[in-house]
Amino acid sequence: MNPIKQVLIVGGGTAGWLTAAFLAKTVGATSGESVQITLVESKEIGIIGVGEGTFPSIRGTLAAIGIDEARFVRECNATFKQGIKFVDWVRPQGAAGIDHYFHPFSLPSQRAGGPELLPYWLQGAAGAGVPFAEAATMQKRVADASHAPKRMDDGDFLGPMNYAYHFDAGRFATLLSDHGKSLGVKHILANVEQVELDADGAISAIVTQEAGRLTADLYIDCTGFKARLIGEALGSPFHKVDDVLFADRALAVQVPYPQADTAIPSYTISTAKEAGWIWDIGLQQRRGVGYVYSSRHTDDARAEQVLRDYIGAGNENLTPRSLKLNVGYREAHWVKNCVAVGLSGGFLEPLEASGIGLIETAAYLVSYLFPFNGELEPVAKLFNHQMKERYERIVDFVKMHYCLSQRTDSTFWTDNTNPASIPDTLKEKLAMWRCRPPHRLDFIIDLEMYPPSSWQYVLYGMEFQTKLNANAASYPRFEEAKKEFQMIAQMSQRALANLPPHRTLIGHLCEKDYMTASKAAVKLAG
Repeated sequence: MNPIKQVLIVGGGTAGWLTAAFLAKTVGATSGESVQITLVESKEIGIIGVGEGTFPSIRGTLAAIGIDEARFVRECNATFKQGIKFVDWVRPQGAAGIDHYFHPFSLPSQRAGGPELLPYWLQGAAGAGVPFAEAATMQKRVADASHAPKRMDDGDFLGPMNYAYHFDAGRFATLLSDHGKSLGVKHILANVEQVELDADGAISAIVTQEAGRLTADLYIDCTGFKARLIGEALGSPFHKVDDVLFADRALAVQVPYPQADTAIPSYTISTAKEAGWIWDIGLQQRRGVGYVYSSRHTDDARAEQVLRDYIGAGNENLTPRSLKLNVGYREAHWVKNCVAVGLSGGFLEPLEASGIGLIETAAYLVSYLFPFNGELEPVAKLFNHQMKERYERIVDFVKMHYCLSQRTDSTFWTDNTNPASIPDTLKEKLAMWRCRPPHRLDFIIDLEMYPPSSWQYVLYGMEFQTKLNANAASYPRFEEAKKEFQMIAQMSQRALANLPPHRTLIGHLCEKDYMTASKAAVKLAG
């Protein structure tokens, strides 16, 4: 059995270059090992970049591969993301009742020794009509005021509020490419023409038009929806989940700001529509807006009209980009000597920014489970188990947003609330949570992308009913919890005073990185 000395990543973009950088940092030349990381990509293939949003795990990933936060913000046109604002998901626009809820990234507040607040919120200790996300965290008030999640002098990836980012996917891929090459990743520009298999059915070589025949000990498929290696060559079955998650199309457009100093929301805005939902993401110079919809519940012309109605007048010259989404995941992400990362392994709609999070997970697992001695089979078995389980849990989490809706204004929404479209695993969770709130013991943390608090924010944002009548005696600290809720509201005002406006912080970080880059250039020239 031969040790792994050569890794060939086929395909670039976020999936390819993030994996390359992570491997270079952990098993490549920079770590003192003799593993050579090579990435081959075509210069003709563009970046899909659906969503342009991330989950807070991205901060740890950027830190691990050695990219400074200020550099990332400036070079990727990045902004901060403190959560997701869901508009019209519970009921249609104009209906009586609250028209939105917020999924913040910060955990519900809990002092050491203090009561867990959720059960007391359910019993009314926060006051009538106060949403859970607003009652239990300061983050909703901070984000609603367009303030940043951190202060000017907070260190890289640190701040009082938990956060992720929005960014330009094309610029991010370029930054990762530059950084990966600085870490020793070998880069080849070439078009893949053929994948050769050996007698055992493993990959023996990648044949390219420009660079000829390329060989390695381990191949990583980052070829997107085409899945040239894992799907076309190795035939790993694709498990579709379009019977659960119906959205299979997207229209995306870049919308300029009316003024250069327009305030930038520090959250994704997700607005439910008749056959799907619209994302609205603020970057530094533009908004990324797109409609994710079900082709079974509307046609493309109507979808474009819905998107244009949302964008509003004055943007008639913008041409949306159309995308077909293959919703599901591979039964096996690692087959013999090939691993799928990114869209080649699966795709679940961008509602909760799972796409880049799944790339991070796969890159992390490949790096830390790396089979240096060539023993691929046990590593592949563990990798496949972890990835499949994670996909299944994300499907449940995303479906929960839909199936709890009270909307009956279109067949898209009534079909989503049909019990036949809800996985049994989600039905079981919801059945348990009718008499008690979600608890960390409901989740296997290493297999979850979203923490228990995320489930709680969405569950009760969607106005799910949990009745604590049978076990109310288990919560004797009502008055103490009431004071905690009052203190959180008071501390929110202090947070607003201490945290700068979102655009102000972005400008500060861009200037900081510009000065750093200028000094480095002068030093290099001297």
